[in-house]
Parts: sequence; structure tokens; C-alpha cells
Amino acid sequence: MIAETLAEAREKMGKAVDVAKEDFSNIRTGRANPSLFAKVLVEYYGAMTPLQQLASFQNPEARTLLITPYDRSSLSAIEDALRKSDLGANPANDGNVIRVVLPELTEERRKEYVKVVRTKAEDAKISIRSIRRKAKEELDRIQKDGEAGEDEVTRASGELESTTKKHVDVVDDLLSRKEDDLTEV
Repeated sequence: MIAETLAEAREKMGKAVDVAKEDFSNIRTGRANPSLFAKVLVEYYGAMTPLQQLASFQNPEARTLLITPYDRSSLSAIEDALRKSDLGANPANDGNVIRVVLPELTEERRKEYVKVVRTKAEDAKISIRSIRRKAKEELDRIQKDGEAGEDEVTRASGELESTTKKHVDVVDDLLSRKEDDLTEV
């Protein structure tokens, strides 16, 4: 029972770290990257569809991205979705492809991105701590019900704390690297 609780907590904490990694990859540094558009949703035949399911991406230059829709009729919908996104991009449609040139990051914009990254990192840490709290409550219940002894629960609590610390440290490391990427000119 204790091992299952710890394994479940480890798995959920790992997923929280994965979500943080994904969130960080969606925040742009200086280079255009298709992952920036992972959260852009396009209204396609009445359904909100991720852009990456509707088009292919090419990266001919550092700040330029070519988006080629699989269905030409979706060009205007993709262009509208890109304009409405918070990427600060100005898409240009030539009838076949959409050319997106991302503006140079200003110092002010970089600072805004650092704040966003810090918020996402804090959200990930809160999630990890919440998982720890629920696992700790489960361990306390196991001890109270007499399913395990006090020594076993104490040992499991220590392991839970070290697992929590390890995952929080990973998030801190990801945050540090992303901040370095954002502040590097």
C-alpha cells in the first residue's frame, strides 16, 4: 500500500514537471520554433483544432516560420488565429503559405516573458506540493488504519520528501535555464 502511494506520487510529480517543460517550450526566446504555436487553436469547420494538426512548418530563417496548410481553405482561419494569439506575430498570407516573422524581442518583452516563466514554474511547484500533501494524507490514513507501522510510514514520508525536493529542483533548474535563454541578447 505504501509503495503504491509513493509510486503514484512520483508518477504525478513527473507529469507536473513534463507540463512545466511543455509550458516553457511554448514561450519564445529569440528563435522561431514550431512549438511556439502548439497552443494556437484554429476554428476549422466549427471545431477548435490545434494548428499543428492543420499545417506543416518550415523554419527558413531564425525569426521566420512558413506555415503550409494541408487544406488551402483554412488559410484565412489560420491567419486569424495567429493574429489573435499572444505571440506578437504578424502573419502574411500569399495564397499558398503563411509567412510569420516574429518581431525582435525588446528588453521589456523579455522581462514580461521572464515573469510568465516564473509564474508557470511556481504553478508547477504548487502542483508538486499538492501531490505531496495528498500522498502524505494517504500515508497518515494507512498508519491510522493499522495497515502499516509507524516506522514504515516515517520512512515512506522521508522518501516522499526527497522525491518532492528532487522534482522541485528539476523545475528550478528548468526555470533557471529558460530565464538565461530569455535574458540572453
